[in-house]
Amino acid sequence: MSDLRIRPAEVSDIPAVLAFWRVAAEGTSVSDDETGVAGLIGRDAAALLLAERDGTLMGTVIAGFDGWRCHLYRLAVHPSARRQGVARALLAAAEERFTALGGRRGDAMVLEANERAHHAWQAVGYAREEQWRRWTKPLAPR
Repeated sequence: MSDLRIRPAEVSDIPAVLAFWRVAAEGTSVSDDETGVAGLIGRDAAALLLAERDGTLMGTVIAGFDGWRCHLYRLAVHPSARRQGVARALLAAAEERFTALGGRRGDAMVLEANERAHHAWQAVGYAREEQWRRWTKPLAPR
């Protein structure tokens, strides 16, 4: 995808990213607001990767590394750009980031009911681990 540009998000991108997720992402996160995304960018300016074509946002992924594990979140591709290599390019960029930081394995948060996403993740080499289940506890009211 030579016409696809991948770059880290900036604070000025936050409104566009939030609007994009409402169209392109499955489900919502407790952190899908200006404060949450600004906190991510402030903590790790290179974690939120954007894929753009001709200045238009086509995809996102959060590639967070905590020094121990490599976490992937919010992989989303605009419906008009799906099956065109956008997710593959974003994940390749995320994996390059992880490798440069010393990461050893990426793990992805994928909604159980999002069958389309399951196929996309499998196509790029990720596999479900049956022995793990995510446990959560809200730390702030929604």
